[in-house]
Amino acid sequence: MLPLRDVNPTRHFPLMTVILITINVLVFIYELILGPQLEGFVQSWAIIPYEITHGVDLPPASIQPIYLTLITAMFLHGGFVHIAGNMLFLWIFGNNIEDAMGSLRFLVFYLLCGLAAAFAQIAVGPNSDVPNIGASGAIAGVLGAYLLLFPRAEVQTLVFLGFFVRLVRLPALLFLGLWFVLQLFSGVAGLGMEATGGVAWFAHIGGFIAGIVLINLFRRR
Repeated sequence: MLPLRDVNPTRHFPLMTVILITINVLVFIYELILGPQLEGFVQSWAIIPYEITHGVDLPPASIQPIYLTLITAMFLHGGFVHIAGNMLFLWIFGNNIEDAMGSLRFLVFYLLCGLAAAFAQIAVGPNSDVPNIGASGAIAGVLGAYLLLFPRAEVQTLVFLGFFVRLVRLPALLFLGLWFVLQLFSGVAGLGMEATGGVAWFAHIGGFIAGIVLINLFRRR
């Protein structure tokens, strides 16, 4: 399933959502022009669970504090599909959540969900030396908040059934509920396997739950 848009108008222009998307895109463009230096850049600014849990900086040495990577990793992406998918979800669902809480509160909420996502992924692999990057954990928090605030909002979705593709409108409760079940199933299925890369399922799970928990603290009354 691929969401295209939601049928849920906003009252205000989603300034912070646009700013976050812009920053992510600019950082990704910078990654593209780094060439052979990209690997070192990612190693320096991505979350490496072993570094966080042991308080040590694995080679290559970095000048910034290792705990700063809990924030910087949210703005790195591993490829065009990675960033395109994340920014699509952020645009579709982020504008309504920003509208519900205001721009500054939305930024704090977004970062807190990203931190919760990072700690959830670190918890299941505290000794992993695989870099963790991407905004999907923070965006998962946005999805959790959306599920709670707008369960009946319709999401225009491309549904792929083998060779057939159909455009349908699904209630957010169904679309996001299925999305979360997929993350949960995939995460549990991967427990005990040595991580060598791929999707950080528990970051999605942790971010989503954080969004559900935090939304009532941040939404406008």
